[in-house]
Amino acid sequence: MNKILWEAKYKIKKKSNLYEYEKFLKKKYKIKLNCNFSKIHNWSIKNPERFWSSFWEYSKVKGKKIEKFKFNKQIFKSKFFIGSKLNFAENLFSKKDDTKAITFISENGYKINKSWNELYYSTSRIINFLKKNKIKKNDIIAAYLPNIIETVEFFLATSAIGAIWTSCSPDFGTNGVIERFSQTNPKILIIADRYFYNGKEINVINRLPEILKRIKSIKHVILINYPGQKMLKVRKYKKVKIYKIKDIKKIRNTEIKFKKFDFNKELAILYSSGTTGKPKCICHRNGGVLLQHMKEHQLHCDIKPGDNVFYFTTCGWMMWNWLISSLASRATITLFDGFPMYKNEGLLFKIAEKEKITLLGVSAKYIDTLSKLNINFKSKYKLSSLKTICSTGSPLSEDGFKYVYKKIKSDVHLASISGGTDIVSCFVLGNLYEPVKKGQIQNSGLGMDVDVFDDKGKSVKNQKGELVCKNSFPSIPIKFLKDKNNIKFKSAYFNKFRGVWHHGDFAEKKEDNSYIIYGRSDATLNPGGVRLGTSEIYSVLEKFKNITECLAVGQNWDNDVRIILFVVLKKNQILSDKLKKEIQYNIKKFASPRHVPSKIIKVRDVPRTKNGKIVEVAVKNIIEGNKIKNLQALSNPDILNEYRNISELKY
Repeated sequence: MNKILWEAKYKIKKKSNLYEYEKFLKKKYKIKLNCNFSKIHNWSIKNPERFWSSFWEYSKVKGKKIEKFKFNKQIFKSKFFIGSKLNFAENLFSKKDDTKAITFISENGYKINKSWNELYYSTSRIINFLKKNKIKKNDIIAAYLPNIIETVEFFLATSAIGAIWTSCSPDFGTNGVIERFSQTNPKILIIADRYFYNGKEINVINRLPEILKRIKSIKHVILINYPGQKMLKVRKYKKVKIYKIKDIKKIRNTEIKFKKFDFNKELAILYSSGTTGKPKCICHRNGGVLLQHMKEHQLHCDIKPGDNVFYFTTCGWMMWNWLISSLASRATITLFDGFPMYKNEGLLFKIAEKEKITLLGVSAKYIDTLSKLNINFKSKYKLSSLKTICSTGSPLSEDGFKYVYKKIKSDVHLASISGGTDIVSCFVLGNLYEPVKKGQIQNSGLGMDVDVFDDKGKSVKNQKGELVCKNSFPSIPIKFLKDKNNIKFKSAYFNKFRGVWHHGDFAEKKEDNSYIIYGRSDATLNPGGVRLGTSEIYSVLEKFKNITECLAVGQNWDNDVRIILFVVLKKNQILSDKLKKEIQYNIKKFASPRHVPSKIIKVRDVPRTKNGKIVEVAVKNIIEGNKIKNLQALSNPDILNEYRNISELKY
């Protein structure tokens, strides 16, 4: 039996949003759920109309609610709140006073605070600018920006007028951003002059000529100087109007008239990673995203008015959208831009202490990196305000779980969460009613009939299979852009299991309805026809202090598959036969004999996406001699050359 690492005290449960919602349901529908998450979850998937409608009411969503639903066997064709109308931005302006709404902090400590009033009137100026330039409903506005306050303001202004938002962070190079934005045909481009990462200044404005040359739809460009810096010089362009943010700040502010838009109207376009081809443009819906985010924030993460939410992210990652939506729960949000360990391994905890952060979101990779450093942050920082730590991006290892409680904070809700850009939200995440166990995600989301299927499409427990969702939910994307007859859309999610969302994660559902994610299913290993997860190998190697990174793939060999393990060693370390044998022994002991690699090869680095995810598929394609598509999706594409024509893989 897996040991419980943490469990909320009864008085904490009684003060939670989940408990308040339970009381709300008892009063409204005369049902008793007795602080039992499984009961609440079962009720939510059996009564979808009641669940989503009651949550709209409970969370006080601003809008015109019409309780009309249409459920279809093809779940992507289902419709929620047909005829209902709301304004996304209006709901995020949940307060209007002089208390703090948003904080920006750069890696060098430069800081800006804005109150709810200041945020409101800054946004109103942008709205007036957009209207003056005849930007209207369904026009596309593209942002190529760091994680700064202006990014949030432009997003709010875009959604307020019914235009469609799309964004990339500046760590996407010129080709990467062109490949994405050129598919959406934006009318406006908002671009920063530069950004900073680990003390290095990176010029962004010099990418503008190529962007404008290749994206002809752009008619207006808005330049934003990086906070605390003077604007870099910019040349003039024909056929394109150039504005500086200081020009917009001079515009008169007015009260915002929030027009209500259809619940299922397009809100934003997000992009798939594009590691297996051209990035898909995923169109997300207005009310569906809002309702899904508010549900996750309030019922799963217990975000309350006055809380301070800080997620380490960029605006090129879906967690940025998730973070910004926290405003709808009357929480303050904190933005950080830069390297999370700049001059201080505990920089994020330093910020969390100073800003009295209540929810801190980081990647699993970040926690695992800290775990390897073995720094005791408990003795360095008083994280008395911190209630929740969220981890996402990849599976959090058992050692990662233990490290958080041992070296960061013992009394904290550690919620490993998993979903994706596809739904701009989560399939599985946490709650305050259930205990936290190492390596396990507590539950599936309310209203989400999540399951694990074997290859035959049969529901299984305590065995590995495909993560699926068997019912519809409001944040299912509307479509992929330029996808005639939804061919690519259906192929991505619905071809494997008829009428069921197939997410592409290799997972296991436990007896207590918790989950373990083993990685992407297209990266699973199949020696002897048995499917194995790469994360099981990685979790073993995390204990090796001389190994900084690793990557495992399956190589087709002798009518079977053999496992190849690539390792990145600390400086001046040698991959000796002794170390190889030690690696194989530990994998055999702590994973299984099937997981033992046939070859162990030293490399300088492993390929990653811009969001920090290891790209096993790219390496597998390289060693199998297949073409690699869309190198722009990788943060370090040049490293793939190291995996070509390795002599050890020829025998």
